[in-house]
Amino acid sequence: MFRSCLNSICSMFVFGLLTQTASADDWPQFRGPDSLGVSQAKNLPVTWSDTENLIWKTAMPGSGSSSPIALGGRLYVTCYSGYGLDQGQGKMEDLAFHVVCIDGDSGTIIWDKKIKPMLPEQSSVRDHGYAAQTPATDGKHLYVFFGKSGVFKFDLDGEQIWQTSVGTKLNGWGCGTSPVLYKNLVIVNASVESGSLVAVDKTSGEEVWRAAGMDSSWNTPHLVDAPDGKQELAVSVKKFILGFDPETGKELWRCEGIEDYICPSIISHDGILYALGGRRSMTIAIRSGGRGDVSKTHKLWQADVGAIVSSPVVHDGHLYWVSDRSKTAYCLSLADGSIKYSQNVGLQPYASTLLADGRLYVVTRYGGTLVLAAKPQFEQLAHNKLADKTVFNASPIVCNGNLILRSNTNLYCFGQK
Repeated sequence: MFRSCLNSICSMFVFGLLTQTASADDWPQFRGPDSLGVSQAKNLPVTWSDTENLIWKTAMPGSGSSSPIALGGRLYVTCYSGYGLDQGQGKMEDLAFHVVCIDGDSGTIIWDKKIKPMLPEQSSVRDHGYAAQTPATDGKHLYVFFGKSGVFKFDLDGEQIWQTSVGTKLNGWGCGTSPVLYKNLVIVNASVESGSLVAVDKTSGEEVWRAAGMDSSWNTPHLVDAPDGKQELAVSVKKFILGFDPETGKELWRCEGIEDYICPSIISHDGILYALGGRRSMTIAIRSGGRGDVSKTHKLWQADVGAIVSSPVVHDGHLYWVSDRSKTAYCLSLADGSIKYSQNVGLQPYASTLLADGRLYVVTRYGGTLVLAAKPQFEQLAHNKLADKTVFNASPIVCNGNLILRSNTNLYCFGQK
């Protein structure tokens, strides 16, 4: 009896260690752990090609701009097929959404779940198509947002559990915001669909709260650890940066922001939020934890450089990104927003920057991937190109210690051989 109990305890302990080891390599949502675009992986490849350091390449069953996520060595990604692949050609009734599961070691497609969209959809979506929203996982289920068609919950075998609507409006730029998980809530920026921030119950799919005011906002909300030890939910909209209580949807604070539509997602470090955006290109630093209008009390600095689409990363006291507007690589000091370097690279990314092992991985739309040194002096380590001439809009991720890239048609895995 004692030996049996001891064996059970040991098995549970070993299983716990294995689970912790596996989870350290997971990429559970847009921009990975804590939505910061940072991986702890070491020895990712610096150079690659269609033959060098290529582990596998897999054709997707449809197109898409969403990033994959990784859980337990498997990848999950969305795409669409049947319509809109060639400037709106085809029949809209043939449009289908997909949630796809791929083995991270071999690239083999394990399952492909097809979803019939709510029609009519937008007749065409400029630049990124009908599948630009990255899924999220809590380790047990998948949560996927398909705009007008709603939020979906799946188990890890691809069986749909529920579907719920957060609004039915459309926009020519489509939808690009990804779900965020907080405790038992799935939170979605439904700016296009209803001009609202909406939280639904993970178990039932029932709406828990809704906050209005999501004006011209294509960015994914960000959870930040505030100075009081609680988490706040920050989102950037036209003219304002807003902070909410993720539990209730109550607005906690607002700060004067960027007077334009906003695509880049906010990131944070030590309770400070960094927001980019606008065609005018601007970056704003705000201390979390305020109440009411914090424009004069918590806004730390503003810099007249930024990006329209791509989101940044933080590393060692600096903020890094490559602007899709100016095609310029930037490094700013977190302390005061001063520019440490601005270097034109001549390439346009929509993807957000990935930081890993002291390097910045910047996937550009048509010109390959830049690898830059993560230091306040510009240094280009590599420029890697592939034969794939379709657009690369998805942000790179890490799975099983390897680099995962996604084009409009293929998924790639690169690693040190």
